[in-house]
Amino acid sequence: MLASWYDDQGPAADVLHVGELPDPVPGPREVRVRVTVSGVNPGDTKKRRGWLGSSMPFPRVIPHSDGAGVIDAVGAGVDARRVGQRVWVYGAQSYRPFGTAAQYTVVPADLAVPLPDHLSDELGASLGIPGITAHRTVFADGPVDGQLVLVHGVLGGVGSLAAQLAHWAGATVIATVRRTADLDRVDPAVVSRAVALDTGDPVAAIRSYAPRGVDRIVEVALSENADLDNAVAANEAVIAAYATRADRTEIPFWPLLFNNVTLRLLGSDDFPAEAKRQAARDLTSAAAVGALTVDVRDRYPLDDIAKAHDHVDAGGGHGRILVTIPQ
Repeated sequence: MLASWYDDQGPAADVLHVGELPDPVPGPREVRVRVTVSGVNPGDTKKRRGWLGSSMPFPRVIPHSDGAGVIDAVGAGVDARRVGQRVWVYGAQSYRPFGTAAQYTVVPADLAVPLPDHLSDELGASLGIPGITAHRTVFADGPVDGQLVLVHGVLGGVGSLAAQLAHWAGATVIATVRRTADLDRVDPAVVSRAVALDTGDPVAAIRSYAPRGVDRIVEVALSENADLDNAVAANEAVIAAYATRADRTEIPFWPLLFNNVTLRLLGSDDFPAEAKRQAARDLTSAAAVGALTVDVRDRYPLDDIAKAHDHVDAGGGHGRILVTIPQ
């Protein structure tokens, strides 16, 4: 099969190879997926470059955990009728060496989720890490029907899906963007009120819409927003943080304590297995009824995977980065 891999960590152009590797064979309770689209996440590029001192988890890694394609072979214990089924894949390179940046990937059968025929492979390949993380930020602490949910970074991959999931589940969504110029990009069908963080007083703007405070906060930059979150949180609110900009993040401990706020930290690779399965079911259901859309920023052929990684590493902009796999 044609695949991309790395045997050492470092800059994308230096360590990512593209060439032929042996076709994988599914083992018991596994399926093999012929991949059409592979999704690139910041976590994939961080693993490749050894972020926070992480080392090579396996001698050789085929990157990317997310993807979409068609099951073409199954292992023992898997219903043979799954062959030919369109699926989206998550967790392919989570504690496993070989991900979706290849013509074939082998995953446990429940990590290949049936993809309704009317949904695109591009959407399917965008539901894994960002979608499951978004689901956990919104639902880890119970239903949100009738609640006020504040989503920071609503134009980002996780933030966009979190806002859509919260709206789908009956919440009223307030959202933030970094710059006033981005406000026009926020979908008013999903977000009831959008606030730019470069305005004079974003706390007052949020409080004007949520005078008693917000019930849930989906947080992408805890180190920058901790004081704002404290100022707008309702009593017994939950701050669900999946990222921060400072490795050692300070929080206003006593004000949050007196307000009985829960701080939930979310690492997607280690969510409980049942939480991932429930997220996969809900994401598919929401997408099937048109409640989820994904903005694809760029598509790269597998031969240009290093450019795709560089694009993700550079940050900036919004939207999904995908790698198309030759058939």
